[in-house]
Amino acid sequence: MDAKQYLSILKRRKWVIIVTAIIAMAITVAGTFLTTPIYMATTTLRIITAPTGSPDNPSINIAFADRLMNTYTKIATSEPVLSQLTQKLNLGKAPEVEAEVPANTELMKINVWDRNPALAQRAANELANIMVNQVKALYTGQGQTELQILSERLAKLQTELDLAQKDYTNLTQTLPKGSDQITNAKEALDQKESTYANVLDQYEKARLSEAVRANTASVIEPASLPTDPDKPNKKINLVLGLFVGLLGGLGLAFLFENLDTTLYSTKQIEEVTHLPILGRIPASKGREIVTFFKTNSLQEEALRRLRTNLITLDHISPLKTLLVTSAEPNEGKSTIIANLARIMAQSGRNVLVVDADLRLPTIHKLFNMPNDAGLSNVLKHEARINEVVKHSPVPGVFVLTSGPTPPNPSELLGSSLMANLIKQMAQSFDIVLLDAPALLAVTDAGVLAQAVDGVVLVVSRAQAAQEAVRAARQQLDDVKAPTVGVVVNRAEQDSAHRYYLQTSA
Repeated sequence: MDAKQYLSILKRRKWVIIVTAIIAMAITVAGTFLTTPIYMATTTLRIITAPTGSPDNPSINIAFADRLMNTYTKIATSEPVLSQLTQKLNLGKAPEVEAEVPANTELMKINVWDRNPALAQRAANELANIMVNQVKALYTGQGQTELQILSERLAKLQTELDLAQKDYTNLTQTLPKGSDQITNAKEALDQKESTYANVLDQYEKARLSEAVRANTASVIEPASLPTDPDKPNKKINLVLGLFVGLLGGLGLAFLFENLDTTLYSTKQIEEVTHLPILGRIPASKGREIVTFFKTNSLQEEALRRLRTNLITLDHISPLKTLLVTSAEPNEGKSTIIANLARIMAQSGRNVLVVDADLRLPTIHKLFNMPNDAGLSNVLKHEARINEVVKHSPVPGVFVLTSGPTPPNPSELLGSSLMANLIKQMAQSFDIVLLDAPALLAVTDAGVLAQAVDGVVLVVSRAQAAQEAVRAARQQLDDVKAPTVGVVVNRAEQDSAHRYYLQTSA
């Protein structure tokens, strides 16, 4: 299947696509505007990973920092944290919460959704505070901190240092210089001062480290009151609704196309019948019933090409008597016969049109002639053929109407008298066109097909079903009918038709 066929299917099934898209959009719009709006509030935290190494040469382990940030996101949405949040806000149920870490940052975004925008804001900010406390607790633990331990040790060392200083001062005032007791006291004092200095240095380092840890987690952007709902996203929903509707419409269009056996193109008709296309009669504009096509119309030009093709076949094998039939009724064969007779008469031929449809005759209506006597009278020996053949209003065209409907049409049409009549008419006229009933409706066309020089099958595009046309073709083959080709009625306009339109305009 080429692109042209795909476009043809889309054009043919456009209403399936349009209606499906409209229904999908209507459902999307209804669902979007009936859904309760949900608001999102976002608080942004900065969580600093404490450096390792000495204060003079700090370093950060990137892999450890990533794992730590992922751990914090899990903690933020954990059950204990959410339970703490619900208790602080006096909620019966925790709101929807999500924690995310933007790539290559020390930031954590805490998103909270709720129907109440103010509650979403409060919950996001409160959860951020809980996380700040959680991070501090993770660093400090439950026991004494290093700073507290060093502070207590400094206080003890300060007491000891004061006592050593006091002892040394007292000894220097009471004992002579160079005394062993003064020397020992001096050594003890120096040792206490050295120890105190070392512990004080450790204390300062611990104080700096704890100061950093105290600010490890901090809120850098508190949640603001959301004014527009985050869910549903109207724009995205409408775009998705349209996309899904179009996609569903396309799927249904191709599904219906596969299930539909109607023949929508001349190519399909040719593939089903395996017969040459003798003519393609374009559809008339408008819905009015047309008996004879307008002069210099597309239809008339198409009939001229059909006439040329039949004359070409006549040179190969005589086609004095031509039976025109279709698979089912209402495919336009009678109109084509009437117009073809007029076109052939314009080339100087004497044309006889025979209405061989003894059940639902049409030819007399098309030519606006009475049908009180006709073919059925001749076949019942009630009249002679020269008595019932009449001039039509169209110059060069004679008409043998069907006559009154007999009780046994198939037997009369299949009789030897009918076969002889066809031969007799062929001798009296340049060409005889027989309008036969539809093949699948009755057997009349099948019995007539064996008595003529050629059979033309009329197929109405966009109306005839594949099964019906194939069955009609099989019937013609079964009776060994001399089928010469197909005339496509209501055919699509091709480039030749468009060229003719432009030149005639």
